Amino acid sequence: MHSILVSFANGVKHIKLNRPQVFNSFNKEMALRFQEELSEAKENDDVRCVLISGEGKAFCAGQDLAEIMDPEGPELKSIVRDHYNPIVRQITELPKPVVAAVNGVAAGAGANIALACDVVLARKSASFIQAFSKIGLIPDSGGTFFLPRLVGFQKALAITMLGDKISAEEAEKMGMIYRVLEDDTFDDDALSLSEKLASMPTKGLALTKAAYHKSLTSGLNEQLDLEEEYQWQAGQTEDYTEGVNAFLEKRKAIFKGR
Repeated sequence: MHSILVSFANGVKHIKLNRPQVFNSFNKEMALRFQEELSEAKENDDVRCVLISGEGKAFCAGQDLAEIMDPEGPELKSIVRDHYNPIVRQITELPKPVVAAVNGVAAGAGANIALACDVVLARKSASFIQAFSKIGLIPDSGGTFFLPRLVGFQKALAITMLGDKISAEEAEKMGMIYRVLEDDTFDDDALSLSEKLASMPTKGLALTKAAYHKSLTSGLNEQLDLEEEYQWQAGQTEDYTEGVNAFLEKRKAIFKGR
């Protein structure tokens, strides 16, 4: 059985974690395959949005602890360095929208990989758990970076230390995720939103994404200079010309991601 399932339609590359028997927890093979699929998405011009979800009842339960306990398995430091850090960097640096469709529990690294995505959707019955404290570890996969910026320092630290189970609705209220969707229509609604992003001016969206990530570590003057440069770049795209012409001609724009 393949640990990653991949499909493509209407500009959306759907990457589905597929180890449902262990709640889609990561092992080395799945992590490296995930990296390969993200790299392919970056290089493939036909891919204009990436949708990430999980097979079965869970989104992702984090690291497969059986692999850590295996004397022949990778060491904890190499798992973080070689498996999770590259995935988070690829997601945040990918010049295309990345949507996380959290279909079930997202725990540990699984939760933080979801939070690294650009748009996070969650099934109403889903939940998020910073499970690291339960086994004496610290958040990885960007958890210590993204979570306090999403929900605030005090809230993030308490959630992490206590290992609270956060419902999808709680996560939306505290600004951790974008939107909660009904269970019955979740798959269709997540795909529909991803297809909408894929149909938009994705070069401009890529520059927007890059600007927001730069803002996390920039001062105001630096960010204003960056906006000036990125706005100029966006203005050179075919999509910008199409968008302006469509507005003036009172018609729907047809964007091509160029």
